[in-house]
Amino acid sequence: MGKITKEMGLIDIIQTYPETIEVFQKYGFGCIGCAAARFENLEAGAKVHGIDPDKMVEEMNELIAK
Repeated sequence: MGKITKEMGLIDIIQTYPETIEVFQKYGFGCIGCAAARFENLEAGAKVHGIDPDKMVEEMNELIAK
């Protein structure tokens, strides 16, 4: 099984690991379906929302490891 990194695209993460949607929702990422989500990586998206990307990556990797 792979690992999520902050360099990965938002859509790539969701398509590969759909269970991560709950983490995106927890942090208020309501724009998962927007055009920017197709081009932004996790780090850029998190910074736009004022969120620590490393914390999100940690939570997502814990989730997919279950």
